[in-house]
Amino acid sequence: MSDRFQRTQLLLGQEAMTILKNSRILVFGIGGVGGHVVEALARSGIGSIDIVDKDFVEESNINRQIIATTSTLGMAKVDAAEWRLLDINPDICITKHPFFYLPDTADRLDFKNYDYVVDAIDTVSGKIQAIMQAKEADVPVISCMGMGNKMNPTQIEVADIYSTSVCPLAKVMRRELKKRGVGNLKVVYSKEPALTPREEIPSLTETGGMPLRKSVPGSNAFVPAVAGLIIASEVVKDLLRFL
Repeated sequence: MSDRFQRTQLLLGQEAMTILKNSRILVFGIGGVGGHVVEALARSGIGSIDIVDKDFVEESNINRQIIATTSTLGMAKVDAAEWRLLDINPDICITKHPFFYLPDTADRLDFKNYDYVVDAIDTVSGKIQAIMQAKEADVPVISCMGMGNKMNPTQIEVADIYSTSVCPLAKVMRRELKKRGVGNLKVVYSKEPALTPREEIPSLTETGGMPLRKSVPGSNAFVPAVAGLIIASEVVKDLLRFL
């Protein structure tokens, strides 16, 4: 056993570590939530991670995205994530998919190749597509709801989508998934009512050509991070069916 994962093996045992090493996880979105997901998975001994993100690291990402530092500014997020994850575990297999995942690009990925899918996508259309593809492939999936304009990480919970409340994104997802006959979905969401930003940032177009947004949500270093760490823990526990 590598000393890198010695403390984890003390809790889980060698058989569990072998399962994690042989697992391949697909993660959509390497931002405030997804970046912490992939880092925690890498530090847990996951052997293969596919990362899907078209964005580039910007200075405004530094307050909350673990891959965003002064030295990674301007890098493609998938490249920054790959560099960081290989620095954590040189043996990990990272497959990069630098494209915007939407219904018209969904056929680039075969979900049957994965043991677990993580949805940390910002767009409703992308989230629904990822969830539906995972369900059709009979692959476990966990989805992150809205973490913008939140300040209290203790309000974050794991629940089925149909048991959620407060979160506006979860409300939309409940409606859309019900239309599509989805009976259940594990999600991480916050019961904290969204705060009203004290200031407004002028309209902008995100790097990489994303559509113009009228406003951007406020965020911080801890709410997205906690959501990402919770998601990673759920992935590990589900893969091991927890011991």
